[in-house]
Amino acid sequence: MKLQRKSGAIWVLAVLLFCSAAFWGFSRDERNFEISKNLNIYYTLFRELNLFYVDEIDPGDLVKKSMDSMLSSLDPYTTYIPESEIEDFKLMTTGEYAGIGSLISKHKNEVIIAEPYEGFPAYKAGLKAGDVLLEINGTSVAKKSTDDVSNLLKGHPNVPLTIKIRRPGVDKLMEKKLVREKIQLKSVPYYGMVSDSVGYIILNQFTDKAAGEIKDALKDLKTQNAKSIVLDLRGNPGGLLDQAIEIVNLFVNKGEEIVSTKGKVSQWDKSYLASNTPFDTEIPIAVLVNRGSASASEIVSGALQDLDRGVVIGHRTFGKGLVQTTRNLTYNAKLKVTTAKYYIPSGRCIQALDYSNRNEDGSVGKIADSLLTEYHTKNGRSVYDGGGILPDLKMESEIYSSLAVNLIRKFLVFDYATLYANSHDQIASSKEFKITDDEYDKFTAFIKDQKFKYESESTEILEALKESAKEEKYYDISSEEFNALAQKLTPNLERDLVRFKDEISDLLAHEIVKRYYYQTGGIEYSLKEDKTLLKAIEVLENQNEYISILDGTTGLHAINKK
Repeated sequence: MKLQRKSGAIWVLAVLLFCSAAFWGFSRDERNFEISKNLNIYYTLFRELNLFYVDEIDPGDLVKKSMDSMLSSLDPYTTYIPESEIEDFKLMTTGEYAGIGSLISKHKNEVIIAEPYEGFPAYKAGLKAGDVLLEINGTSVAKKSTDDVSNLLKGHPNVPLTIKIRRPGVDKLMEKKLVREKIQLKSVPYYGMVSDSVGYIILNQFTDKAAGEIKDALKDLKTQNAKSIVLDLRGNPGGLLDQAIEIVNLFVNKGEEIVSTKGKVSQWDKSYLASNTPFDTEIPIAVLVNRGSASASEIVSGALQDLDRGVVIGHRTFGKGLVQTTRNLTYNAKLKVTTAKYYIPSGRCIQALDYSNRNEDGSVGKIADSLLTEYHTKNGRSVYDGGGILPDLKMESEIYSSLAVNLIRKFLVFDYATLYANSHDQIASSKEFKITDDEYDKFTAFIKDQKFKYESESTEILEALKESAKEEKYYDISSEEFNALAQKLTPNLERDLVRFKDEISDLLAHEIVKRYYYQTGGIEYSLKEDKTLLKAIEVLENQNEYISILDGTTGLHAINKK
């Protein structure tokens, strides 16, 4: 009897397995049919469009747009990379390309040198920020886009280039001869001591050499008596996952879990452990972050926070918890596709936007607070998923005036710095240079000569409110208040140049310093009054405060904090 029951159970199981396999096979075949059918419809649609559309169309451009639109409906990180853009893709992952070593920009319908990198061909040839590009090897760049000009400057290394330029403030046109070189941009553009015992490292991208550069910087800073480290990830958009893992591994014990990934293809799910001997597991660390810190930056800051290995200071990070994998396509193209979500040591995923559940208008909403889950760091501090990395110490955001923003946006600070640099051979050191009252008066006169005008968001909002008041018939009883407020909010150049003198002087000084001391000098100047960095130094030099944050006594993630 038992044998019969057992035999019957086996037959039932076999039938269920057969039905499941058949259903799965049917579902798979049905899905494949849907794909085949839609591809066939797309092909016939495109063929008819190409044959009969009233005007000539560019088939390649049209297909590219359709693919971009399809992929953008999923998330902004899943993208098609045609062969023509492979070099730009390599630059993002390796920081390497062949060119002249300079940023270029569009200004007044002309392409200009925006910032030459110290030590590279543009710098060696004497090209300066503000130089207007006229010809490259005899080819006029008039009316060309920055992409077109960039393609003329990039190419095979060891190729001579002759660049004709016009330099503001100089009467004669100039020709600069240089040789295109292999350019390797540093992931760590700057490191140094910011106090007697605190070392500082800025990491601006996670290329394939990022971890090595961080380790080299740490070694050098140790020889300079660094007893603690500030790792600056502000504005770092991320990059290679393996580099984030290696950087965390520098500070945590071998075998410690740093991050795990989970996606649709379960065979690809993986837990990444610290596999190398660490550099230093005891040295105090402060990690600086802001809204521009994303992806790999969040793995590093989040893992160090979850493991209570370092204090995170600044502003809430971007919230990108998605992992992309690059797949090869035909004709040397690539697909960068989101394949997984990553989870840092506490178990949380910090993805802020839910692309799988869009609003009716197609927009993407943030994950609701009610859906956030509480997790805990190694020491028991409360942390949450779904919204980026919340720092242990939050800093106030620095907001620039509308005047300062418009002066930058309209290149007026840039243009004045160009004229200044072209008429002054040298300035004080990057740490000592400042704008004198006399120089600020000259800048003010320059701005007025440009017939500069600007608007403010406040006046636009006030105008909209005034219209609403008129429609609702409240304006007559409040017109005096509206007029008084308008008088205070309406931009007034004379008044605002005096009122915002300090911040404008600071922006101008920073731009001028970069003309003489390049990227390094610009960073050194900006660190002088960096409130977030100063707070990090304060915490690192106060052992009691540092420990109290990590053990949950104080800070935004304090244990039992209400």
